[in-house]
Amino acid sequence: MSRLAAEPTVPSGLLGDTADRDYARKLRLFNAFAAPELGEAILGLGLRDGMRLLDAGCGTGEALRWLRESAGPHADIVGIDLSTAHVQAARALVDDSITVLQGDLMTAPLPPASFDLIWSANTINHLRDPIAGLRHLTALLRTRGRLVIGQSSLLPELYFAWDSRLERLTREAVRRYYEDRYDLGEHDLDGARNLLGWVHGAGLHDIVARTFVIERTAPLRTTDRQYLLEGIFRNTWGERLRPYLAAADYEALRRFCAPDDPQFALRRSDFHFIQTFTLVIGERP
Repeated sequence: MSRLAAEPTVPSGLLGDTADRDYARKLRLFNAFAAPELGEAILGLGLRDGMRLLDAGCGTGEALRWLRESAGPHADIVGIDLSTAHVQAARALVDDSITVLQGDLMTAPLPPASFDLIWSANTINHLRDPIAGLRHLTALLRTRGRLVIGQSSLLPELYFAWDSRLERLTREAVRRYYEDRYDLGEHDLDGARNLLGWVHGAGLHDIVARTFVIERTAPLRTTDRQYLLEGIFRNTWGERLRPYLAAADYEALRRFCAPDDPQFALRRSDFHFIQTFTLVIGERP
């Protein structure tokens, strides 16, 4: 595996991403949690051995292995990510047949018109100008090459089926937290819902969309429980939401999220979680 890396740049994206940003643990948890659905999505792309593939925003590298398994041993696979921690994790995960680069998608020295397919999951929504980002990726495709953009949660998740009010208030609190932390407006945070429009704006043809439903019910697998507890209950919600909720609502949320509390949500027999993962695929003319 080549260790040559594109020189990382430092400007912040929409959500403050820099080379120093590290959410490797959450990425690993999500990929283990959603592996059945993400694996199905990649398998459905009809990859062939000998293709040249790019994972744009490869994170901790799990999708690179899924691309290898689907495309075959002779596919040329490249991953790129801005974060130093993510690149290190991806390089440790994959073998030497896969190249992992560090760099900004918009400036990395990747050759134009050289890839048969580009996969990019939960990445384009981090860019301040997603259509410009998609146009840049499109230029890396060969004629009739495909750009595959994946995005989680275009539809609101279901967490607390037994308390829709608290679920609604929690979603609103998360939105307000992100607005304050990153000085964003509601339109900025919800822009990814127009994923199809972004792909049209990049000039791609033969565009199709498909949404996978990630659905989990009690009893949960260990990977499901770990992701929901660590990735959501603790690291997305938690103490940071206290200023955005009434005291009684925050206390109810805290109890639902605390493993040592009798009200712990993941212990309930009626726990029912739903999240979506949407693929939009376009072809370079």
